[in-house]
Amino acid sequence: MIGVARSAALDALRLIDGERLDMGEAVARVRKPLGDERDRALLLEIVSGTLRMRAALDYQLALRLTRPIGRLDAVVLDILRLSAFQLMYLTRTPSSAVINDAVDLTRRGGKSSATGLVNAVLRGLNRERQKLTWPARPGDEGDIAAMAGYFSIVHSHPDWLIERWLRRYGMVDTERWLAFNNQGPALCLAPNRSLASREALMNELAADGVETRPTAHAPHGLLVVAGAALSTRAFREGRLLVQDEASQLIGELVGVSPGDRVLDLCASPGGKTVTMAAGLGSRGMVVATDVRRHRLKVLSETLERCRLARVRVIHVPTAGALPFADAAFDRVLVDAPCSGLGTLRRDPDIRWRLSSRDLPGLAAAQLALLHRAAPLVRRGGILVYSTCSSEPEENQEVVTAFLASHAEFTRSRDHQTLPFRDGLEAFFGSLLTRQA
Repeated sequence: MIGVARSAALDALRLIDGERLDMGEAVARVRKPLGDERDRALLLEIVSGTLRMRAALDYQLALRLTRPIGRLDAVVLDILRLSAFQLMYLTRTPSSAVINDAVDLTRRGGKSSATGLVNAVLRGLNRERQKLTWPARPGDEGDIAAMAGYFSIVHSHPDWLIERWLRRYGMVDTERWLAFNNQGPALCLAPNRSLASREALMNELAADGVETRPTAHAPHGLLVVAGAALSTRAFREGRLLVQDEASQLIGELVGVSPGDRVLDLCASPGGKTVTMAAGLGSRGMVVATDVRRHRLKVLSETLERCRLARVRVIHVPTAGALPFADAAFDRVLVDAPCSGLGTLRRDPDIRWRLSSRDLPGLAAAQLALLHRAAPLVRRGGILVYSTCSSEPEENQEVVTAFLASHAEFTRSRDHQTLPFRDGLEAFFGSLLTRQA
């Protein structure tokens, strides 16, 4: 019988590769029949690890194939990749179970003619997994193209992105960044400070067998050290939510004060909304919006669980004027849809989905969103632009282009987290003040 986690992992990879779903949506779709949390955890580990290390896996598989890897049937290639990941990186998993399941998955997928190939390649890889060979590191570390080609295999990232980072940050910091992206992220929690402080939540979780420690940079976050935080009453009753530490810092950057009227554009799934609502005190209002109705549902569910009375959820159109009076808000957050290239540790599928050709279109859409938001900021108010992108086209260059046509705004502060420097994912924020 095929292991349920491996079978579900293949289904998720097919949804990602074949139907272009993102990893989170694909895993959520296939995990529902898995009742055991251990199977669910293994499913996520296999899928995320296979995507994260795909280039390294393909390099090792290609050494053992008699045909170009690109000529393999897509489902056979996914089976080889997820199985190779387990053999190379999940060394406590019995190799016989991995290989036998791979052969059975190949047969189940209607590719019986490929079962011999799958069996032979994986058995060969298993015999040699303690002595794998890799490309030689280039002797000239100043040769950007050569270093990018080397890193693209051993650190499993697209070479176009590596070249960009090498030019901006140099070899040492780039390699640190690549290594950071290939580590599994810790579970990070944000207290709903409208209901509980960090200290109170830490104590409550400890009483429920969940060990946490304070985040290094976000002033209210908690990192889970051990235990099932999402199975606790604190989670069910809305006293905490899952939010990356770098993302928490963007909510803090907005700097909401008691009584503020705040607009949160692109608000789903709601972590920054919850942070900003905590700053309102007993007065003020956060208006949380999104253009996607299914994302509004997620946002509404988050806010309902967190029991926030001073937040209003509104659907907004994808183009044209926003449905609010001009100069209506003290603070406006434009957390813009972006490439997500700053979150490759958490979302490894992004590294294979995007190219540099995608960046101009994303930047144009981000700039258009800023133009739409600008009239809604009162004089003396604050407009915050943020992304989870690492690339300047989506960050500093968007802000510069916006300011060139909006003389009434000044750039008060830029904020950026960098993995090699801060140990956090790459988020960007710019605080723009409208003249009084």
